[in-house]
Amino acid sequence: MLLALETTQIAIAVALLIAAALIIALLARAFVSRRARPPGELPAAAKRETIEPAKVSIPEVAPPAERVAREKRAREELAEAEQRLQVAREAATREPQSSAARAEVDRYEREVADLRRRADYEHRKTEEALEKARRQAEAAAREEAAARARAEEQARVEAERRAQEETRRRLAQQEAGRTLAEGLAKTRGGFIARLNAFVGASKDLDDAALAELEEILFSADVGVHTATALLESVRERLKRRELSDLARVKAALREEIERILSQASGPHGGLPETPPPQVVMVVGVNGTGKTTTIGKLAAKLKAAGKSVILGAGDTFRAAAGEQLDVWADRAQVPIVRGKDGTDPGAVLFDAVTRARGEKLDVVLCDTAGRLHTKANLMEELKRLKRTLSKAQEGAPHEVLLVVDATTGQNAIQQARQFHESLGVTGFVLTKLDGTAKGGVIIGICDALKIPVRYVGVGEKVSDLKEFDAHEFVEALFAE
Repeated sequence: MLLALETTQIAIAVALLIAAALIIALLARAFVSRRARPPGELPAAAKRETIEPAKVSIPEVAPPAERVAREKRAREELAEAEQRLQVAREAATREPQSSAARAEVDRYEREVADLRRRADYEHRKTEEALEKARRQAEAAAREEAAARARAEEQARVEAERRAQEETRRRLAQQEAGRTLAEGLAKTRGGFIARLNAFVGASKDLDDAALAELEEILFSADVGVHTATALLESVRERLKRRELSDLARVKAALREEIERILSQASGPHGGLPETPPPQVVMVVGVNGTGKTTTIGKLAAKLKAAGKSVILGAGDTFRAAAGEQLDVWADRAQVPIVRGKDGTDPGAVLFDAVTRARGEKLDVVLCDTAGRLHTKANLMEELKRLKRTLSKAQEGAPHEVLLVVDATTGQNAIQQARQFHESLGVTGFVLTKLDGTAKGGVIIGICDALKIPVRYVGVGEKVSDLKEFDAHEFVEALFAE
């Protein structure tokens, strides 16, 4: 009996020793684990309660040092409280019946919970400070990028501006063209050269001198009516004793020619201003340079800031539409074309309608200079004029007649026929640089009182010049 009791006591003692050894091993393991944890690191349970910030592509920034320090202190205090709680729990395990040990465990659990909430709060504040720093860095980076983009855009615009200026300068050099005096060189070498030779001769102002002057004027292609009027003007001034020598005769002729040109055309040429769209019907026989004049005029108006559209109304001549297409590309203006042989009225109606819809400034309407049918050209042009009036009230606002200066006095008769049929409001005298018959401009102005809008003295755009009576006479009589 005693032997059995002693055996039982020995077994209990061994069991207690084994339990004590296990408890000591667990405590040692826990202590080592706590020593191995980095400072400020949360336990696994605490880690599950925190939310890691999203990884975004932002500039590298750091939260304020003060916030980092406060979070670190909170983590350290939480770790110390957790250690105290663990010790209290172990003590309560050894004394399961001790109410004091249980109360101490409860107190440490509340302390740990409070410190964990504080640590989480400090962590959120640190993250908020970090996010604010990130937003500020992003805003600064965006502003810097925007400033850099603005600087690059400004540099690009400035480079484009310089390139455009250089292009315009080169184009201006290429398109400088002739001066009006150069364009009138042949006319000046004919009519004016003979007049200068007449004035330079030592002779009296008698009937023989007046007869020689009459021959010079009649050979100047100004027309019989105008030559007679100029000669009569000289005779009248001679009667009033206003002319004492041949030099004064030349000056008187110059004044009378400028008066004739100014009376018909006013001080300056170019198209008159009308409310948009201004419809310009350009007429003239084939070969006068009508289509080329339209192209040059489109380029000049575009360069002056006006919006222009071309109407290819010469559908009877295939080359006319193609030629106008080339000019439209060169002037960078739109064009309305129809198929060869189609109704030109429909084409011009569409051009005016488009100009109204797109609020363009000027419609330049090309027309046929001759027909492949037996229809009368003037009747066809009258029909086109009526069509334009239907497309736009008051149209055409300008009927511009293009006349070839090389035709001489025939140009006067040609202008008279177009004027009687269409009511020409202005004309362009082309190819002045290629003829000595430029005096025809004086005859047209004197006979028909039609304003001169432009004169052409070469192939380039700048060679189509707005007519100025004084400038023209200065160039015509230049020494």
